[in-house]
Amino acid sequence: MVCRTGIVVAALLIGGSAAGPVVATGPGTGAGQQASDPLTRPLAVERESTWLAPRAPEKIFGTTYLVGFGGLSVALIDTGAGLILVDGALPQAAPRILDNVRKLGFKPGDIKYILSTEPHFDHAGGLAALVRDTGATVVASDRAAEGLRTGRLGKDDPQLAYDHSFPPVAKVRTLADGERLTLGNVTVTGHRTAGHTTGSMSWSWPACEGATCRTIVFASSLNPVSAEGYRYSAPTSAGIRDALAQTYATMKAMPCDILITAHADQGGATGRYLTEPGACRALAEASERALAARLRKEAAGTAE
Repeated sequence: MVCRTGIVVAALLIGGSAAGPVVATGPGTGAGQQASDPLTRPLAVERESTWLAPRAPEKIFGTTYLVGFGGLSVALIDTGAGLILVDGALPQAAPRILDNVRKLGFKPGDIKYILSTEPHFDHAGGLAALVRDTGATVVASDRAAEGLRTGRLGKDDPQLAYDHSFPPVAKVRTLADGERLTLGNVTVTGHRTAGHTTGSMSWSWPACEGATCRTIVFASSLNPVSAEGYRYSAPTSAGIRDALAQTYATMKAMPCDILITAHADQGGATGRYLTEPGACRALAEASERALAARLRKEAAGTAE
């Protein structure tokens, strides 16, 4: 089992999941087939070596697995009546995600649902291709669904000025905060964890080995990062500040035995998940500190 220390948890939010315009497309940025496929055409190729660093698929606990990468997490849950995937990484990652599913002995066609944490290209970019290749239904919050259907950032997204776009997902099923989705012997609960985006959703579910059960949380990005010129202290950003405050309270109170973060490489971390007590609380507290530091910079006029 690969884990990270609590010290690294505190660094996760400070690194950020996006810092400046990173979208790039075009021939020569990936395999020829991907470059010609509009749903897997490569994005953010300058970060591909770290975000999509190859990792072998790995069992976490019970029937929960990781099928993602060194920098972007993707989880797989075997419910006994089909599979649930969590997040889709970049567009060019979709074939590799499905390859990892096969390496575990599962069939991609058995993926029934794909849970989305946020409508940003680094987590939702691969959804359209995954839906096409598996027939699965994407599940997200109502606000995230708006962005997923258009492939564009919301007008209140702190990173809006980057104008990141990704292949849109035509059909999205929405879940409200606290609503549950059951497939086979697994029930997943959606938790509104807005702030990084207004549509961000974290997901939790029980996993058991014999009589021993654990609650697994796949957390959306919480980090308060933005495009240049955005101000978290502005009156127009009050909704984002309020959302982050509610998200911190939610994460601190959430049962959380095993934590998977959407970005596995933030802050230079190299592990893939955390099993330390209080991991979700530490994640929230790290974001709180990062937001406080950002607000101090804005007050001092030193924020970018």
